[in-house]
Amino acid sequence: MTQTQAGAPEQRAAFEIPDHITYLNCASLCPRLKAVTAAGQASLVRMGTPWKVDNSDWFGGSEQLRSAFGRIINAPASSIALVPAVSYGIAVAALNVPVKDGDNIVVVDQEYPSNFYSWRRLARQRGAELRVVLPPPGGTITDAIISLIDRRTAVVATQNCHWTDGTFVDLRRVGAAARANDAALVVDASQSLGAYPFDVQEIQPDFLVTVGYKWLLGPYALGYMYVAERWHSQGVPLEESWLHREGSESFVGLVSYTEAYKAGAARFSQGEAAQLYLSAMALAALEQIQQWTPSRIQQQLGEWTTELAARAKPLGLTCVDASNRMGHLIGLRAKNGLPENLVTQLADRDIYVAARGSSIRVAPHLHSTASDMDRLVTALGEILR
Repeated sequence: MTQTQAGAPEQRAAFEIPDHITYLNCASLCPRLKAVTAAGQASLVRMGTPWKVDNSDWFGGSEQLRSAFGRIINAPASSIALVPAVSYGIAVAALNVPVKDGDNIVVVDQEYPSNFYSWRRLARQRGAELRVVLPPPGGTITDAIISLIDRRTAVVATQNCHWTDGTFVDLRRVGAAARANDAALVVDASQSLGAYPFDVQEIQPDFLVTVGYKWLLGPYALGYMYVAERWHSQGVPLEESWLHREGSESFVGLVSYTEAYKAGAARFSQGEAAQLYLSAMALAALEQIQQWTPSRIQQQLGEWTTELAARAKPLGLTCVDASNRMGHLIGLRAKNGLPENLVTQLADRDIYVAARGSSIRVAPHLHSTASDMDRLVTALGEILR
């Protein structure tokens, strides 16, 4: 493996990973950047002196975050809301999209639960049909999604990278089909944003939600939601936070209640969106992503997983073809199934992957090295022989 395929020494040095650890589970929880840790420690120290926190601190950090995330997806800060979890953002979308009796909602089979339960409940409440896209015997999952969209489709809810094995969903085509049928497109991009380029001007989702602690390399419990402009003026938030009302910067005036929300998508943000401890950590992570760029990350990790697929094949392991999956995440399967304790056996060797569905999910990042790949392949050979 070349150094380019596996990242570079300075990239690994940016992460808090000991040399003897092979960590290949970024799709579950990102490895910590040293810059993120430093930002978090500084926040802890600063919040130890609350008398130094002024009114502007309740708004400045969240505005910086909205702008930084917006730059990653080519969206204005005014279209970004801060959320604590994908389930929160999906609940916001479900609260706002019009669904009536006889409509249908299209979801993908084995979708991550956070982008499923709200739609199932909404379908039951409104008398709508929940259409589940099953894995196609031929063709692609993109074709299967589009085949279920019709004039009665109110919502298409999908990932753009399947969380178990990296299967690619072509959101350009899905979005075009949704718009042609006046359906809302709701995307959970948690398994790609930060490691794969995404342009909302091109895809045109109505709502896009992502966690911040996976490929965006940030802290847990702080995520992001893009809301298309057409939902801003009449949209209903999930909760009524004082932070997102017009004039809230004036603490003296908070007793004068108002009907007006702040402009844009701010109304959809969670309460306590200031995130006085986490915002600096999340900002440090987004700044590093911008420096590396999702395109570069995808290229390097794609070379890595393509080589892994080739080396795993003689061991009897297969995966989704490279033409139909994203490069940063790969699911390895065995014809007769994998040992139930495979993940544990790898962890005993200081090699960390995840079991998801029928796959062993391998998700590297720029900290990965040639020796990490060698250790994984060697260990798999020993365990599976």
